[in-house]
Amino acid sequence: MPCPARAWGVKTVSEESERVGAVSRFRYDEIVTELRQVLEQQAQGQFTIGDRALEIEPMRLPDDGAAPPGRDLFSVRQTLARLAEDIGLCHSTVVNVRWTAARWPKKYRRAGVSFTVHRVLGSIPDEAERFAAIKTLPVGKSRWTVDDARRRVGRQVANPVSPEEKITAIHSLARAEEVAAAVTSDFLKRPTVAAKVSEQEKVRVVEELTRDESVATTAVTGLLRRPDVAFKAMADDAARFQVNQAQNERSRQAREDEGADRTSPVAPAVRHIDRTVEFLDLVTSCHACVAAANRTVSGLPDCTLSEDERTIVHASVAKVRGVLTELKLELSQVSDLLGGVG
Repeated sequence: MPCPARAWGVKTVSEESERVGAVSRFRYDEIVTELRQVLEQQAQGQFTIGDRALEIEPMRLPDDGAAPPGRDLFSVRQTLARLAEDIGLCHSTVVNVRWTAARWPKKYRRAGVSFTVHRVLGSIPDEAERFAAIKTLPVGKSRWTVDDARRRVGRQVANPVSPEEKITAIHSLARAEEVAAAVTSDFLKRPTVAAKVSEQEKVRVVEELTRDESVATTAVTGLLRRPDVAFKAMADDAARFQVNQAQNERSRQAREDEGADRTSPVAPAVRHIDRTVEFLDLVTSCHACVAAANRTVSGLPDCTLSEDERTIVHASVAKVRGVLTELKLELSQVSDLLGGVG
């Protein structure tokens, strides 16, 4: 029930003391009432411009509900451009009000609803649904707002409220890659945010961020310095195999870079160490082959090899063949030397 004092235009104590900006609540309500009347007059004026534009140039293309303003023939565009110039408006404004007027015949226009809301809801394709929608106020609201109309047709709102709307707004603002990168970096610095990201998403993000080899190298080096991480990582056959391969390759490159003199007194010991390392590597490769082969025994369920295991098998076979080839060559050389001595 309305307040009797308010009905007679008398200020209440709360309205006099409460401030909205630089004015009292009572004065603010007066301004809102005045501006609503102005907007109602403006809506009528815009519909009048649209009706007259339709009278000059009726819609010529099939109106399927999804057609945006400005799809008319070239001659129509010229006529509307002339009308806009003669009345002092932008061509796009005339096109929009004409389209909106065509979407809302006079008997379906709603008093108290802004022209902008009519224009937004005008994008609803089905006429019956469109005319019914404007009669149904949003839940908990006493009048239509532009954001409510945008929600009704599935468009982005100016003032997001729900988490989904806020996410959409963030995506819209972060379309530029440099902006998205800066926002992502800031978000990942917040522990509470990172804690809510699923494990799968964290792994995917790390993989995306470490596509660059230098970044990946720095990240892996730091992670392997954590004993618990290194221990769990070495439980993976593929990871352990790759680490062994990398260690052997670095040892080989180091020997080549140092240019070790094979005629020195310690050369036999160095060669012995090299052959021992190669032998251990050969044993590891054979072990990987056997382990993978055990999974391919006929009649066992789930005996197919994963991609990582296939990589291990191929690399192991290549390593075995390489070592056997070198060994065969060395035996051939020894045989030649013994034949020369004989």
